[in-house]
Amino acid sequence: MRQQTLAAQASFEKYGRKSKRERFLDEMEQIVLWAELQGVIEPHYPKGENGRPPVGLEIMLRIYFLQQWFNLSDPGAEEALYESPALRRFTGVDLGRAPAPDETTILGFRHWLEKHELGGAMLDTVNQYLESRGIRITTGTIVDATIIHAPSSTKNRAQSRDPEMHQTRKGKQWYFGLKAHIGVDSKQGHVHSVCTSAASVADKHMLPDLLHGEERKVWGDGAYPGQGGSDSANRAAHPRYDQPPGEVQELCG
Repeated sequence: MRQQTLAAQASFEKYGRKSKRERFLDEMEQIVLWAELQGVIEPHYPKGENGRPPVGLEIMLRIYFLQQWFNLSDPGAEEALYESPALRRFTGVDLGRAPAPDETTILGFRHWLEKHELGGAMLDTVNQYLESRGIRITTGTIVDATIIHAPSSTKNRAQSRDPEMHQTRKGKQWYFGLKAHIGVDSKQGHVHSVCTSAASVADKHMLPDLLHGEERKVWGDGAYPGQGGSDSANRAAHPRYDQPPGEVQELCG
């Protein structure tokens, strides 16, 4: 059990109620297989034998999940931890003992997961758990992507931008960072596939990596042009893909 100092405790206010975010975090505390996921990662996690001890694995894993749930960039996650007592309690960050992990540490953890291909291993653990409870992936997949913003500044330790991140434009706004591509079961709503790319990579190019192979239909928005419809070459490349106008909004809304 995580121990916290008084600096991490809630204030002694007489009146109050939990926010929507706090209720969500309480639910995730119970639902997510924290012990199992840590078991997948821990054998590979640095022990700090050569240099400064790393930030605790449980803290970094929970921050990683917060980034996905609340669409937080690396600097955004660091700032949110200082701003929100609820997020600190959830992650186990105790400002009475140590500062919150900085954006460089948060970025390094994500790269470390990618290097050891642990994202897929964690997803497999979750899917195996769901199947053991009788929750199975069906024959329809919804695909989508989201931009994970990162600082474009070179004012960091390496004095350079991350070479795996690139610039892209969405509407009239420019972004620098990565893009997370997600495949979701159309019936249960469970994520069954996740992959990343530079933000400049078009969503349609990542489509094959998001399909589990048993789909009869795949729904995507306007970012996946030419992957279905009447074009015979595209149908041959992705025979399970179907793109009915407006259906993504109906299913995801």
